[in-house]
Amino acid sequence: MTMGNRKIGLGVMGFSEMLIQLGIAYDSESALEIAEGVMSFIFEKAVEASVELAGVRGSFPNFAGSTWEEQGFTQMRNAAVTTIAPTGTISIIAGTTSGIEPLFAVSFIRNVMEGTRLLEVNSLFERTAKTRGFYSKDLMIKLAKGAPLKEISDVPADIKRLFTTALEIKPEWHVRMQAAFQKHVDNAVSKTVNLPSDATIEDVRSIFQLAHELGCKGITVYRYASKNEQVLSMGPAYLKETIEEEQILAGSEFAGGCPTRKC
Repeated sequence: MTMGNRKIGLGVMGFSEMLIQLGIAYDSESALEIAEGVMSFIFEKAVEASVELAGVRGSFPNFAGSTWEEQGFTQMRNAAVTTIAPTGTISIIAGTTSGIEPLFAVSFIRNVMEGTRLLEVNSLFERTAKTRGFYSKDLMIKLAKGAPLKEISDVPADIKRLFTTALEIKPEWHVRMQAAFQKHVDNAVSKTVNLPSDATIEDVRSIFQLAHELGCKGITVYRYASKNEQVLSMGPAYLKETIEEEQILAGSEFAGGCPTRKC
């Protein structure tokens, strides 16, 4: 079946950081418009390329009777051309946010390789803080120890809005963003709706219902701290009293700093 349909999955990553650089909040109507614009462009060009390739190499074997033929296409190399993948590993390598996910946090701990813990500080936030003149050692230490950005008085209001994180974004905005991309994606869209630890069954039910109503092909929810060990963690749970200022500041220069002496 794979050979008969020859699906591929062009997609994106770093979307939320692009929005930040454009000065647009993730949970806004403008962000949804950009999402549709970006993905419709990718889809259009991917289809054009697939049609062109079909002229050289032939259409996918199951083309006859497919939805492409029903839409009036006479040839198509691929049954599907777009998807939004998680891009977990390659986004770490690229130093950007994964897929279409918002920032998980401005500073957080990433658990990898059987308990290794890496401190990560968003480099875009750090550069912005230095450019706007509110960067300080105390600020980075507060963030690394779990202080919410919105509760730090030294940070300008527009920056707090721009760097809104996954758990601060209301669930419906997560779903609406996924749906905006899904409109121009053949396959499914990888997206997690991050929920606080006190989320209820009804909260989850409403998310799945909205995803269905908006035409999402799939939906994922994760309630924070529902597992004893999770890949991304915030706050003092792993730092406690063992973290040192030098280690926080060293970690802020690049993703992968060690938050304790026992990584």
